[in-house]
Amino acid sequence: MGHIATLQNNVFSSHSLNGLLGCNKEESCILCASSALVHSSRKKPPTLHRIYFGDYFCSTKYSFPWKGLRCRSFQGSVLIDRVIEADHEGRGSESDFVGVRRNSRELMDSNNSRNSPSLSPEAPFVENDETTNNKILQRLCSLGKLTVAARLIDVMTRKSQIPHFLSCTNLIRGFIRKGIIGEACKIMNKMVMSGGIPDTITYNIVIGGLCKKGHLRSALDLVEDMSLSGCSPDAVTYNTIIRCLFDMGDYHQAISFWRDQLRKGCPPYLITYTVLIELVCKYCGAAQALELLEDMVMEGCYPDIVTYNSLVNLTSKQGKYKDTDLVISNLLSHGMQPNVVTYNTLIHSLINHQYWDEVDDVVRIMNETSHPPTQVTYNILLNGFCKSGLLDRALSLYSTMVIKNCSPDIITYNTLLSGLCKEGFVEEGIQLLNLLAGTNYSPGLVTYNILIDGLARLGFMESAKKLYDEMVEKGIIPDEITHTSLTWGLCGADQFEEATELLKKMCKKEQRIKSTAYKCVILGLCRKKKVDIAIQVLDLMVKSQYNPDKRIYSALIKSVADGGMQREANDLHQTLIKWNILKEEIMLN
Repeated sequence: MGHIATLQNNVFSSHSLNGLLGCNKEESCILCASSALVHSSRKKPPTLHRIYFGDYFCSTKYSFPWKGLRCRSFQGSVLIDRVIEADHEGRGSESDFVGVRRNSRELMDSNNSRNSPSLSPEAPFVENDETTNNKILQRLCSLGKLTVAARLIDVMTRKSQIPHFLSCTNLIRGFIRKGIIGEACKIMNKMVMSGGIPDTITYNIVIGGLCKKGHLRSALDLVEDMSLSGCSPDAVTYNTIIRCLFDMGDYHQAISFWRDQLRKGCPPYLITYTVLIELVCKYCGAAQALELLEDMVMEGCYPDIVTYNSLVNLTSKQGKYKDTDLVISNLLSHGMQPNVVTYNTLIHSLINHQYWDEVDDVVRIMNETSHPPTQVTYNILLNGFCKSGLLDRALSLYSTMVIKNCSPDIITYNTLLSGLCKEGFVEEGIQLLNLLAGTNYSPGLVTYNILIDGLARLGFMESAKKLYDEMVEKGIIPDEITHTSLTWGLCGADQFEEATELLKKMCKKEQRIKSTAYKCVILGLCRKKKVDIAIQVLDLMVKSQYNPDKRIYSALIKSVADGGMQREANDLHQTLIKWNILKEEIMLN
């Protein structure tokens, strides 16, 4: 069966010779773009075209081959033959990565080596000039048609046409996002051979993609190509390579790579130097990291307090305090002093390891130096005390903070509220909330979530709902945490019907909640033998794009059986087994 299509004023329509057949707009975008742009480039008014489609016309949106298409205009013609756009973008092998100095003849093979244009998937572009093809290329990139755009660049390079460089850059980044590294590198090669220079960000994206796939040799070659193309590598480039080398366990090559770059005139980027020292410390130990630190001075890399703080952070987090002491001793030997970041890092680590005496020692040293505790220091201490149940120490520290004129912030108050609620002092927490209302520290979403969760856990649901209404009146929008806390609290108070109403309101407003809240309500309703309401909640759960698990279906089946509907329960059970949702037998009473 054949088809006749018309294109008038850039509007495309198709008619079956044996009846009317609609044509998907998305399928015809390449045809429309090519035809329209050819005539717009000639600055002539739109003309009527007639197109004959052979028996292979495909009307689905999943871009399969169009075969035997030929377009004839009254004022000119455009040959369109078998434009193939695969639904996947997997063109290009991953072995074809770099080598921007490729022989140009590889990019400009004669069309004589190919079959007739009527059999070529690139036929729509072959007869176009450079300007027309670049307009089509930009359009394809804007539509995300990566494969067709890459094919167009193939055609342009063979015809010695220069592709639009910004479109090439966008295409490279698009292929990298999809994980198609080989095709991205092909486009980059063609771009460079055409005289384009990718920017540093694009080079770094490609290098990062190569490293992610484990193609380190190709990534190193591309770093060399960057300098030759006039685009110098930066700190991100070097950091990516060094991290990849360490991930592959090649520590010595990472160090040699950085030394070689420095000797080639690379700026001694402090951030790259710090990353290298930190990775050596992580994988080889603090002693070797400090040894390398001394050696790098000869290469023009000088450590600063940031470098030492990164080592303090790493060693203290690992609980290797002897190594931390070694780092600080080396810091002092170079005439530097720890700063407030150094002390805060130590305090945070010591609190996590419950070394309270050592925490007190660090705070005492801070008070004796030119770096006294700051607001951040106090917040770290308060958080540690509250999490460890040391509420008395937290309140005492808060008083000290105020006495020393170190102004608390909203983080300070939220930390105290969390500690009060955790220990069951919710009423005191509400009093603190009321005090904040008249200050510069207006309660926000986090503040209300802390109190609502504390009230819900203790079963004070009326107070929790009152706070919920208050925050809504103040224009504070509840989030997933707010609703989950309320739902769990209602379930804990056996108020499952009210929890169901809350879930319905949330679904109506398209607000999210954790899947565990749905499960809690459904299981509770099943225990109460309220199967009809449980099924309503199950429907809400599915509409929220959560998948009910085996436990929920099992509970529903048992509830149906317990309600005297044994046959219906068995039918439901067998259906779920057939659908591979349930695989184990359920004992029904």
